[in-house]
Formats: sequence, structure tokens, C-alpha cells
Amino acid sequence: MVGGQIALTYQVDNYPGFPDGITGPELVDLMKRQAEGFGAEFLEEEATGVILGSTPFGVLVDETEYQGRSVIIATGSKNRSLGLESEERLMGRGVFVCATCDALLYEGKRVVVVGGGDSAVQEALDLTRFAKEVYLVHRRDRLSACKCLTDRASQDEKIKFIWNTTVTEILGEKKVEGVRLSNQETGNVWTLECDGVLLAIGWIPNTEIFRGQLDVDERGYITSTNGVDTSRAGVYVCGDLNDRRYRQVVTACGSGCMAALEVERYLAEKG
Repeated sequence: MVGGQIALTYQVDNYPGFPDGITGPELVDLMKRQAEGFGAEFLEEEATGVILGSTPFGVLVDETEYQGRSVIIATGSKNRSLGLESEERLMGRGVFVCATCDALLYEGKRVVVVGGGDSAVQEALDLTRFAKEVYLVHRRDRLSACKCLTDRASQDEKIKFIWNTTVTEILGEKKVEGVRLSNQETGNVWTLECDGVLLAIGWIPNTEIFRGQLDVDERGYITSTNGVDTSRAGVYVCGDLNDRRYRQVVTACGSGCMAALEVERYLAEKG
């Protein structure tokens, strides 16, 4: 899917140059067309492997190998999912993963946030600027977020906590209408009506095919010392793979620019 996470975002209001906002798919299409105008070619296939031991580097698509003197890795990350069919079906129709991107859509509405870490609590706080009520559903009896975020959330009248509980189903056919909840201690099951469900239970970097060929950290992210380089000269990384804090399209574009400039310098040095 060209565009990754941003293609799943209905409305983007914080990207420069669009004072009235723009939908995620529209923004992706404009970027794709601009790249094609400069000669970029898009191959909408799945990369199944890489060969990075020596140059030219190779990227495998099934049995076809595409070679290059440098590689930029922009495979991004995917949100950790609940594993529900309804979650996938309603993604972009009430199920979302970024309050900064989509909070305005839920002005005066009720939203369920799933998670209990720093990201989940920060997303819940961001939502309170627009949403009428925010329910934070956590499978444990206390948050794992830092104390400053926990204190802020506890003092916010819009945020209500549902402890020791998991979301077992997201309800609705064409849009989110509610969630089915299950208390892990009592076994009690009930339904909570809501207009949106924000998933904040972590991220999984899309780095499986690079492991063993590039250094990765304990969470699976490709390690980098200056933001875009990797353990292999000529191979660079950008986007959500080196931005674990902000995760915005504008920051991803900025790191993409950095990686492209590094490629240009690397190739110039190699003659």
C-alpha cells in the first residue's frame, strides 16, 4: 500500500500547504504523482528479501532481484493489532491510530482508547481537546505510562478508566458504533457505545527481511547513529523506522529528505 500509515488517515490537518486539510489518500496520491514526475518508478509488489553483503545491493521480489548501488529503507511500522476481523474492516471508519491526525473528526463524540502506556495516555489527552468523552480501556489495574502523564489523565474529567478489561469486538457494519468489553477478573461482558476506537497498544517495525543483515535493537528497529545511516555503508533508513516519538507525516518526509541527501553524497564519493 503506497503511503503506509498516512493512507489509513481520513483527514490530515497538520501538513504544511493545505490550510483546509486534505485526506490521507489524496495526500499520498499527490506525493506519488510528484515523484513520478521526477522519474521515480513504482512497483507495487512485496519485497521478500534483501542482499546487502556487497554492492550492488539486491532487493528480492519473489524470484526477481532488483539491484542498486544504494538503498533507502522506508518500510515504516504497523500498529500492534487486537487481532479482530472487525478491527481491520473498520480501519479508517472509526478505528484509527493517531489522535493528532484524526482527533478533530471526533469533536463532541465518544472515543475508546485501547492501551495503558505513554502513547495511549498521550493520545487520550490529545483527544480530550475535541471529544466529549474518552474511555481508556486497559487490561491491567494500573497504567504503565510515566507519572506526569498518569497524573494529567487522572485529573482530566473527560477521561474515564476501565481497568482489567479487553476489547473483544468492535461493533458496527460501515462505521464504529461501539465495542464489546470483557473484564478479565469477573468475566463480565458488556457493550459500550462509542463513535471511534483508537488503538495504542504499541508498534511493530517492518524490518523482518533486514534482520541478520543490518543491526537492529531489541525492539526490532534498525539501529542508526545519526538518524538515517545504518550498520551498512550505502544503506539508509527513514520514516517511522527512525522516529519513534513524533510519527507524523511531516517528520517522515523530513527524514526521507535526509536519507536522499546522504545517498547523493555516498554515490558522489564512490564516483
